Amino acid sequence: MGEILCSTGAIIGKANNRNYRLLEDLSKKLTCDGFEFMMYGSWYEEADELVRTLQEMKLSIPVVHCEKHIGEYVSAGDFKEACRLFEINCDMAKRLNAKKLVLHLWSGIISDSNFANNIEGYAYLKDIADDYGLDLTVENVICNRENPMKHLVELAEVYPDIHFTFDTKMAAFHGQLELLYVSEYEWLWKNGHIRHYHVNDYVGGYMDWRNMSARPLGVGHVDFEKFFEFIRKTGYNDTFTIEATAVGTDGVVDTELLNRQFEFVRNKL
Repeated sequence: MGEILCSTGAIIGKANNRNYRLLEDLSKKLTCDGFEFMMYGSWYEEADELVRTLQEMKLSIPVVHCEKHIGEYVSAGDFKEACRLFEINCDMAKRLNAKKLVLHLWSGIISDSNFANNIEGYAYLKDIADDYGLDLTVENVICNRENPMKHLVELAEVYPDIHFTFDTKMAAFHGQLELLYVSEYEWLWKNGHIRHYHVNDYVGGYMDWRNMSARPLGVGHVDFEKFFEFIRKTGYNDTFTIEATAVGTDGVVDTELLNRQFEFVRNKL
């Protein structure tokens, strides 16, 4: 059926001071199969302590979401700094027994404004990921110049063996979720390029920057009946992650909200 993961970004955020130690208690209340660990830039200086703490919790963390500023450095052409930070993420992922990495290859205000840098930078990061035995997946991140599907195509033309994470919300933001189902893009799943899915809802319209955040399943207008029918048809049997935050302004996590989403996905699969 595949593994249903919870993004740690859905339960650890600014409102609870990004206290990763809360994961020990929260993990006991959640019915997910494991976690996608979201790395924050404020944690680099305590990376070793963070890893040791998570190892003691004995959590299942098959996927690590790389810190998002890496993509900004790639976009700016600062490959040296991008590689330095990326290697820290890879080292953490390896020590946490993760198998996959999710990468925002472009990010921030600079986004995809100079995509030649992103195409070139991928090769350096892929070499590092390979050295650590990790499966690097590039996410269909929102763009402020072009669109993610165009960039996935461009990347696959240069790197025929590239792997992707496909996010339903990111696609819906650009009005591209339906493209997943048409024959022109069936190479994405038929050739095994999609190795991971982020399953999130979306409440906004086309490139609606005021509503760009991921929302819980059933809140927005993503047609999950159609999406999961497609997933079953393709025979995909790997990892899915729920990402929409369940952290209230008081820092309290709505574990019941998350558990309802995990159950929803299980029932659909």
